[in-house]
Amino acid sequence: MQTLKVGIIGASGYTGIELARLLARHGGVALQFLTSDRWVGEAASARLNLDSPLKFVPVEQGVALAGSCDAVFLATPAESALHLVPRLLEAGTKVIDLSGAFRLKDASLYPGFYGLTHDAPLWLAKAVYGLPELFRAAIPKAQLIANPGCYPTAVALALAPLLRAKLAEPTSLVVSAASGVSGAGRKATEDFSFMELDGDFRAYKTLKHQHTPEIAQTLSMVGGVPASLVFTPHLLPVKRGILATAVATLKSGVSTAEVTAAYAEAYRDEPLVTVVNGADAVRLAQAVGTPRAIVGVTVEGNHAVAISAIDNLLKGAASQAVQNFNLLFGLDETQGVFG
Repeated sequence: MQTLKVGIIGASGYTGIELARLLARHGGVALQFLTSDRWVGEAASARLNLDSPLKFVPVEQGVALAGSCDAVFLATPAESALHLVPRLLEAGTKVIDLSGAFRLKDASLYPGFYGLTHDAPLWLAKAVYGLPELFRAAIPKAQLIANPGCYPTAVALALAPLLRAKLAEPTSLVVSAASGVSGAGRKATEDFSFMELDGDFRAYKTLKHQHTPEIAQTLSMVGGVPASLVFTPHLLPVKRGILATAVATLKSGVSTAEVTAAYAEAYRDEPLVTVVNGADAVRLAQAVGTPRAIVGVTVEGNHAVAISAIDNLLKGAASQAVQNFNLLFGLDETQGVFG
């Protein structure tokens, strides 16, 4: 079996830890380096309970080693990835970026939604958006894969069958989604800590969440026409998982049977998407701890309610990155995604 050399920059955050554990058990991968400024010099075997001789190294040492790797995964904030990605690509390695730095095709959106000015427009144009169930064909040709965000993954998988089949109005979408607190990252502020959220439930970043343009862009690509939505994220007092509820207005004359058939057809051959019997059948617990998305839809009159559940750290981040890696190098798509 081919053994591919990979490294991870940012291996001490929640997503980086999940990614390191998946890749260490992948079977077709040899980890070359793990970076973490906070854990420099410490053993991966101790920090991550990995069967590995590696010790964590500084980011710059990882960048220096990148040229010897087939691929490097970035699990860093967007502002760090923006500057690291061009350097890694110039070193000759392929990059799977788990930040939002290369997801949006319109560079003018970055100051408002990410608080940064995008200064790598060449690579922004070349980046392939890595949501395999929707854009699989483009992934094997990529040098740079922009791994989707967790909310966009959940919402896109919930709504894509409706929009691809032209069954719903693309500009009347309303989405409410709730995420476990790990979605805020390991360096989250006090307001996003579990102690503050336990026993509570609330919305945040209403009408200004950074994933809103990514969701709209993805749904527009799927449907072939501009899509827009009202997106409201919420914080759940659980560690992990996302439940996304999307309401769509169906086009005149669309039947329940057509909607049901569209979901069956869209995901019939997808190994990591499970379609259940109706929106009420989707449960967060079905998805947490797995690389799967659970999707269900219910129709009443001219409205469809599509609900999806994913693990935000796996299908919403790390396992989807491994899924993209497998496609990039011609491996079985599900290899290593179950850990």
